[in-house]
Amino acid sequence: MVHAQFDPTARQALAAAMVEAKTRKNLSWQQIADVSGLSVAFTTAAVLGQHALPEASAEAVAELLDLDQDAAMLLQTIPTRGSISGGIPTDPTIYRFYEMLQVYGTTLKALVHEQFGDGIISAINFKLDVKKVADPEGGERAVITLDGKYLPTKPF
Repeated sequence: MVHAQFDPTARQALAAAMVEAKTRKNLSWQQIADVSGLSVAFTTAAVLGQHALPEASAEAVAELLDLDQDAAMLLQTIPTRGSISGGIPTDPTIYRFYEMLQVYGTTLKALVHEQFGDGIISAINFKLDVKKVADPEGGERAVITLDGKYLPTKPF
């Protein structure tokens, strides 16, 4: 049976415990994803409390992190999503994404609506990828791909 969480407290506590176990065991997000059988982005989001994991994935991740059956069960529940509490984010990395949306949010909206019409880009039927690439001018660049299904607005 599928169960949902309505208070994020339990998942937040589990996320903290899982990140602590990840650090203690010196694991990468990719290593955790490898045992889950899912993408690194989805698995990371699930460990951080933003997605439910399928039973086999939840059990494998809990075992890797030396967590009990209760943790594996909680990982399978549908969370209350949203990891950034009210106000402008203060973490510099998260703030830069906020800044990108402040600067380019209206541009993205205009271009999406011009190309697709009235609707939204799904964050549920969604794929995320992060790659590090060399910058021809020196250093490195981050290439972030957000790949969401377009859902048109349906008048009723």
